Amino acid sequence: MREIVYIMVGQCGNQMGAKFWEVIADEHGISVDGYYRGDSDLQIERIHVYFTEAAGGRMVPRCILTDLEPGSLDVIRASTYGSLFRPDNFAFGTAGAGNNWAKGHYTDGAEMIESVMEIVQKECETCDCLQGFQVVHSLGGGTGAGMGTLLLSKIREQYPDRIICTFSCYPSPKVSDVVVEPYNATLAGHMLTELSDETFVIDNEALYDICFRTLKLNNPTYGDLNHLVSATMSGVTTCLRFPGQLNADLRK
Repeated sequence: MREIVYIMVGQCGNQMGAKFWEVIADEHGISVDGYYRGDSDLQIERIHVYFTEAAGGRMVPRCILTDLEPGSLDVIRASTYGSLFRPDNFAFGTAGAGNNWAKGHYTDGAEMIESVMEIVQKECETCDCLQGFQVVHSLGGGTGAGMGTLLLSKIREQYPDRIICTFSCYPSPKVSDVVVEPYNATLAGHMLTELSDETFVIDNEALYDICFRTLKLNNPTYGDLNHLVSATMSGVTTCLRFPGQLNADLRK
């Protein structure tokens, strides 16, 4: 089976990724407790691309959650689908990156990267035939941009022949008031061109436009944006998760 390891970095990456797992768990008939409750063989035919089968037939997401502060991971852990994830796959620091790319890439992130790579290695060892990695992160924050690109460079170093695919959320001055976001995005974007094989660009401003114009929401929340992103991500990965004749793996 052609497995994919899914990595969520930073607050934005974890929130978007958690919503994605809710959507695909539902599509594959996986209940909140991790057991298959679906009604079609198609749901489980290629389920091992994203899920590992644990003891007693419980399905566990092949997913790593990492952030430089514990807040966003605590929220996921306490959520409805929190028990679905493997507890060992949560990696977090204490201080946060404070929207500083260098903190995420060179100091705080660099201190934590080895423990994250150990979790990545463990996940890869459970795969029969790993096809690649999908990384979800933002390019505006310190952790998503700084530590996200550091993680990509480590993965590229350790697994040079595997495909690296990213879902990268670009900042917009209309949406956020953080002054240093353009710097973070520029520094991270430069590294993405070297390290990533394919990048799906998620534009915050475009998401807001869709919420205003198409969905007619007057005051969209991050939950609404994450719902849009998760629908896109599940659509893009459908051909990887279900049997079909087209686009059966990341390389294609």
